[in-house]
Amino acid sequence: MSVLIVGSTALDSIKTPTRENPRLLGGSASHAAVAASFFSPTQLIGVVGEDFPKKYLDLYRKHKIDLTGLQILPGKTFHWSGEYEINMNNRRTLATELGVFETFNPTLPKAHQSTGFVLLANIAPALQHHVLDQMRKPKFVVADTMDLWLNIALKDLIRLLKRVDGFVLNDSEAVQLTHEDNLFVALKKIHKLGPKYVIIKKGSHGSILSGPKGIFICPAYPLHTVEDPTGAGDSFVGGMMGYLATAKGSIDANIRRAMVYGSVTASFCCEGFGLNATTKTKRAEIEKRVKELEKMTKF
Repeated sequence: MSVLIVGSTALDSIKTPTRENPRLLGGSASHAAVAASFFSPTQLIGVVGEDFPKKYLDLYRKHKIDLTGLQILPGKTFHWSGEYEINMNNRRTLATELGVFETFNPTLPKAHQSTGFVLLANIAPALQHHVLDQMRKPKFVVADTMDLWLNIALKDLIRLLKRVDGFVLNDSEAVQLTHEDNLFVALKKIHKLGPKYVIIKKGSHGSILSGPKGIFICPAYPLHTVEDPTGAGDSFVGGMMGYLATAKGSIDANIRRAMVYGSVTASFCCEGFGLNATTKTKRAEIEKRVKELEKMTKF
């Protein structure tokens, strides 16, 4: 099956203690779609401006990402600028210019409305609702979010959780949503809001799944060098959804291994700025790291 991914498509300017790279291909939908494309046919829904470089459109096409739902409108592409501290876990936003993304209204081509697997990447909950309103009985829907929506659109987000199968958020967002410092208590509270599967991302410490088969702790692939972690969380969930879409059997039977594939795909993202490393990765390299990670965690 195909994966439909809706989210931001952006130009990112990223600064680390050692390097600086302006106007790289970024956005939640970009990272997730490239990651998913290693495993399944992928459809991207987003919006860019007239200034969006042709080379980035070619990069999407290189990964055979369906761009039928990508809107190109008069104006400027969403631009984000950020700076990382030495430990790479802390960053601060320097500038945000919404451009055409400010009035983004995701419209699904008719052919995309029956896609089986749907990833509602990090965008406003109201837009995520709008996408679901256009879908025809998808098999598996996962939504991602961020602290901003917990602050300004909590009611919409709570309502969304009743409509999705899976929900992904990071550890600080889980604490913010549930007012629980213990993540395992937080997981139980989030289940009560609706989603059958809940995944809490913990950055370089991996992720935690809570689902019908219980708890699963997914490790991150250990890296000696991290160039830029921007988009790693989106790459993780995109890779997971791509793997699930083509795996035989039930979601329960495959979601743990899918998370491992997502974790490994995200590791490549961290080894370069923006999507530079991910787009140069081969499926065989992903398979090699999955086997290595399996060996490291088996006992």
